[in-house]
Amino acid sequence: MKRGENMADTRLRAKNMIGKAIVSEETGRKFGVVGNVDFITESGELLNIIVDQPTKHLKDLNIKTDESGRNLISFSAVKSIGDFIIVSENELI
Repeated sequence: MKRGENMADTRLRAKNMIGKAIVSEETGRKFGVVGNVDFITESGELLNIIVDQPTKHLKDLNIKTDESGRNLISFSAVKSIGDFIIVSENELI
């Protein structure tokens, strides 16, 4: 978190990510939509995006999954957040 931000601000932004399309920076391919966001409660650090409605493109990458089999995209792969969530495909593999 940046100086001056608080946990409520971070949660609000994470909540606003839910339902947005996840798109590859390199190819423009859609990977799915944001279903939820994993974060560390104490610090507010964002860890992973939990992907809903994963596409064939995402499944072909064999990215990590959680214990429930849900696809996870590390937040470090996120390049931009706006109308879409832009991720670096190179950082997923």
